[in-house]
Amino acid sequence: MTWDQTVDLLIVGSGAGAMGTAICAHDRGAKTLLIEKTALYGGSSAMSGGSLWIPNNHLMAAAGVRDTPQEALTYLQAITQGAVPETKLRAYVDTAPVMLKYLSDRAGLRMQSMLTYTDYYPEAPGGKPGGRSVEPEHFDARLLGDEFDRQREPAVQELVVGRMSMTATEAHHILARHPGWGKLMGGIMLRYWLDVGGRIKSKRDRSLSLGNALIGMLRRALLERNIPLWLESPARELVVEDGHVAGAVVQRDGRPLRIAATKGVVLAAGGFESNDEMRKQYLPNPTKAEWTTANPGNTGDIIRMGQALGAAVDLMDDAWWGPTTVVPGEERARMLVIEKGLPGSLFVNKRGKRFLNEAAPYNDICKRMYENHTPESPCVPCYMIFDATFRKKYPCGPLLPAAQQPDWALPKKLKENGYLKKADTLEGLAAQLGIDAAGLQQSVATMNEYARNGRDPEFHRGESLFDKYYGDEKVKPNPCLAPIEKAPYYGIVVYAGDLGTKGGLRTDVHARVLTDSGEPIAGLYAIGNSSASVMGRTYPGAGGTMGPAMAFGYLIAQELFPSAGR
Repeated sequence: MTWDQTVDLLIVGSGAGAMGTAICAHDRGAKTLLIEKTALYGGSSAMSGGSLWIPNNHLMAAAGVRDTPQEALTYLQAITQGAVPETKLRAYVDTAPVMLKYLSDRAGLRMQSMLTYTDYYPEAPGGKPGGRSVEPEHFDARLLGDEFDRQREPAVQELVVGRMSMTATEAHHILARHPGWGKLMGGIMLRYWLDVGGRIKSKRDRSLSLGNALIGMLRRALLERNIPLWLESPARELVVEDGHVAGAVVQRDGRPLRIAATKGVVLAAGGFESNDEMRKQYLPNPTKAEWTTANPGNTGDIIRMGQALGAAVDLMDDAWWGPTTVVPGEERARMLVIEKGLPGSLFVNKRGKRFLNEAAPYNDICKRMYENHTPESPCVPCYMIFDATFRKKYPCGPLLPAAQQPDWALPKKLKENGYLKKADTLEGLAAQLGIDAAGLQQSVATMNEYARNGRDPEFHRGESLFDKYYGDEKVKPNPCLAPIEKAPYYGIVVYAGDLGTKGGLRTDVHARVLTDSGEPIAGLYAIGNSSASVMGRTYPGAGGTMGPAMAFGYLIAQELFPSAGR
């Protein structure tokens, strides 16, 4: 068989998992190549919050926060409820902190501990009130030169007025109006406008944060190592030779190239969230690709290629769920992460009935939407209801607080397209949303009673430490509960969206792709959302998606290239 090019490791995808794998393999002596089917690198990682969930990491230890591998394993076993083999969970717990330390020391990865950002289930055995999630520090995009122009842009919801970047920690300080928040916000704005060269070139902020910062750091490490990354080069076919995956056919510059991979092919190209056909086939219905916040290039091609070789799949009916809002004129949906737990709002179904704890982890919100969805009481989509007090104080989707952006100043696309519903009465709002007025009135009356008492006996909103993180600490006695009683009243439609699909190719503890009988397909590996998640049907904390992708990529490099070459 003839080949156009030969490498040791061919990596399909250009997100954090793919880049981390390439760096670690290269440093152990491997010749690596990354291929990306779109014109932009970074994938969903670049559009994400950029955090990694890394238990027992070195940044925790430096900050004096105690964690142990056993505590982390206990936590994962508790929340995955036996659905994931202990060997695989242990492999992650043992590898993740080593990976983070390596990339921090050797590849310029600058992360900071999110000391107050709790695990999503901090009350579970082994759960922690903070520190396991780490996020990137700001990164100067000028260090990338022209390569910055080829990086996928961040999600619009991560930017202040669609322009300026900030870390998750900075955003929380500003939202909670902690001491010094005004100075922090002023500094962000000043930094942006003083970058004259950047402003001449485009409105894009060159002080990167979140997923753009993470991808920027990793891209710089690739450039320093001269590791090639081909854009607009989709994999078309996996090539099997003598019973193992020997490489792939790659479309490049309008012609097919046969790329040999002597040690293996790593599939790291995301899930199928942007493929309506696959969503309808595998995910709970109703579902639409327009509800996702993820990379539009993630259409499940790689998962299909693996299946064509007899690979097994798992968790295909699951996703990294989160409630989203679809804003007219925007390419991707926005996830409602912060606003859903702020006091003075509630979610209701078509009958106007409340059916969940809105402040719960976003993954759980959509699970409750589907669990409660029936023809008699549709919950997908559902509706977020809030009043004038909430509207004045807090952001919501594309809406800045009315104190900064009153209704008259909203863009026409939000008013003329019926995106934001508004009425002087709850009955009028219900009519605009097409939901039951009596049910809505009763739900609001009940919520108001809970707010006055500071306790939600139905769904326990505000009881978990995680709930409180996105509450308003100035609201007493419960930072997640406030009356909804001041006209006008507002409503938006909420969809069962996601950060990406969770199901994919079944893998073992070594990230090798498996057949239905449990046998590994020689030469084929999968990480990230191209594989069935090591987290099973749960979500441990911020960064529970990319942390495993990077950890198992590091593990692949270690095992395929046991003798460090560089």
